[in-house]
Amino acid sequence: MTDVAKPAMREPSEKEIRLVIGASSAGTVFEWYDFFIYGTLAYILKDAFYDVDNDTLGLLLVWSTFAVGFAFRPIGAILFGFLGDKLGRKYTFLVTVTLMGIATAGVGFIPTVDSIGIAAPIIVILLRVIQGLALGGEYGGAAIYVAEHAPPEKRGFYTSFIQASVAGGFVLSIAVVLACRWLIPADDFADWGWRVPFLLSIILLVISLWMRLMLSESPVFQAMKEEGEISGNPFIESFTYPGNKKRIFVALFGVTGILTTIWYTAFFSGMSFLRGPMHVDDLTVEIILFVSGLIAMSFYLIIGKWSDRVGRKKPIMIGAVLTLFLLFPAFWGLGSLANPGLADAAEVTPVRIEGPQCTTDPFAELFDREQTQCGKVLEVLTASGVSYDVADGDELRVTVGSEEIGLEPAWFEDGAARREGLRAALSEYGFDFSKQQPGMASLLGIVGILLGLGMLSALTYGSVAALLSEMFPPKIRYSSMSIPYHIGAGYLGGFLPLIAGVIVASTGNIYSGLWYTWIVVAFGIIVAWWGLPDGPPRDFSDDAG
Repeated sequence: MTDVAKPAMREPSEKEIRLVIGASSAGTVFEWYDFFIYGTLAYILKDAFYDVDNDTLGLLLVWSTFAVGFAFRPIGAILFGFLGDKLGRKYTFLVTVTLMGIATAGVGFIPTVDSIGIAAPIIVILLRVIQGLALGGEYGGAAIYVAEHAPPEKRGFYTSFIQASVAGGFVLSIAVVLACRWLIPADDFADWGWRVPFLLSIILLVISLWMRLMLSESPVFQAMKEEGEISGNPFIESFTYPGNKKRIFVALFGVTGILTTIWYTAFFSGMSFLRGPMHVDDLTVEIILFVSGLIAMSFYLIIGKWSDRVGRKKPIMIGAVLTLFLLFPAFWGLGSLANPGLADAAEVTPVRIEGPQCTTDPFAELFDREQTQCGKVLEVLTASGVSYDVADGDELRVTVGSEEIGLEPAWFEDGAARREGLRAALSEYGFDFSKQQPGMASLLGIVGILLGLGMLSALTYGSVAALLSEMFPPKIRYSSMSIPYHIGAGYLGGFLPLIAGVIVASTGNIYSGLWYTWIVVAFGIIVAWWGLPDGPPRDFSDDAG
């Protein structure tokens, strides 16, 4: 085996490594908090920044703007990956955390759509672009920085703190929302209090900068700089270095595609599912996600440490294969525990829709297209979590069990009247659309399922920072690692809430969006089995790639 020549490196002290892990992880928590707080408050932002009558469309527009940030992550990965390989790891992610903090705080200052009209969502989109660019440089910088300080035999464990910090950002976003809810009355929180979590980013930015300014440059980068081994053009070399095209392909589909779709399904799809079609009380959902996410953070550390012993491939393959078998049953279980009345009523008195042009167009209002009467009914049923069957017919009819319910003409002129009228009619047959407060046994079951999903995420994510650092040569590591990671996380994962939402809105099946995750993971398993190295972890070498 011919290893890539390595310049002599200074060995970091234990105290320095603890500072590196602490400062890098804290900064990563804060930066992902900035990114996730938008998704955590999606149900409020749809009313603050989008003037639409359709609840489903409003949420899809929020998820579209959420996805914009992810769409620009690959560009940020290219830009900051280039800077990280040319100028150094430390100063590059100082820039990224500054951009993220400023952009997040900016959302808290934007007037609502009622005040400035279409300018409100446009400004939000621009700030999400900045966030996406910043995050494209953050993860790679923090992960590589820790990996290049860690001894090889502990690299998986040390870098797993960065992986846990991503979940930590999500947990922190929920914790801040819970604190704001406790301190601010509900009406005030919906009116102006939702801005507070965004403005808090100013304080988090100051803390992040203070902690990271205490750090020194990565010993690997320092040694390369002293030896004149800095890449001339990291972006070009990422695609011309021998064997790197295969490694980038494997990192994109066999690593990132798996981990990112499982992660967003576990956390964001779980949150949207409980809060939306299952009608669980908002505060209850936030507490459930906070408890589940806080406990699940430890799973990433366990898996990262385990991977130092068994290798990086085994945990990823185990988690991905288990996901194929457990994904749908997990969400079926969430549905039956969160709102058993919906599932029971649908089984006892199934809903059937007959009529002409019985398809729904979730973007009809946005593009000024006329939604059919049947489509309007289907949209309400889908948003309400009601399963149904559709059949062609000459006249629009809605039957529940064996009985037909009357459709009022006024329902087709006003979205709120249609929603309230249909729900009131279905409530007569046992469908429960009230805010749900599951009992303690059900709550424990929901938390247990979410922890199971969290473990699947940890298996496929806990060792990834170490794996990606080991896959690529040091002089182009920042770029080579960041590009596939942020393309995968940006498009395959970041668009998941939007894609899954469109699938659900188009099919009327509240579980159908899970097929997107299932297909991406299934393809990723094939790529990972083919392309990831077996056996114990090892540093990059040309003949290992």
